[in-house]
Amino acid sequence: MGRPDTIYLVRHAKAGERRLWVDDDVDRPLSKRGWKQSEAVAERLASHGATTLYSSSYVRCMQTLEPLAKLIGTEVRPEPRLFEDEPFEPVLDLLGEVENGAVLCSHGDIIPATIRALHRRGMHLDTPPDWGKASTWVLRRKGSKITRGKVWPAPC
Repeated sequence: MGRPDTIYLVRHAKAGERRLWVDDDVDRPLSKRGWKQSEAVAERLASHGATTLYSSSYVRCMQTLEPLAKLIGTEVRPEPRLFEDEPFEPVLDLLGEVENGAVLCSHGDIIPATIRALHRRGMHLDTPPDWGKASTWVLRRKGSKITRGKVWPAPC
């Protein structure tokens, strides 16, 4: 059997305060700190062979992957299965469908639910969980099964 695929699951970078945002939360953008985090995430993922980019269409998620899209010369594809307040099960299907090196950006409810479900289904955790904004889960996939996972903490 060949080398396992690597899929990256990124929590969006720091956005403005939800409680202070008066418009639709879908449109809440990254903060200055969030843009710095997204640049650091982009550099790291570009150096690890990121390929296709999928994101919740919430502005803060799309913006988190914009610097990476520029670095690797691609676009960020909106993916409704990564939306906030949606069930995690469709994300499990998505993880089995995407190509090696794919990067998926989602929210603080979807990512923990997905990782916990993968762990229940036999994924070995190589690091303690970290759900911080701009943290990145590195998932190893053999066939359609995620076998190992570790997290890179959010960049400073």
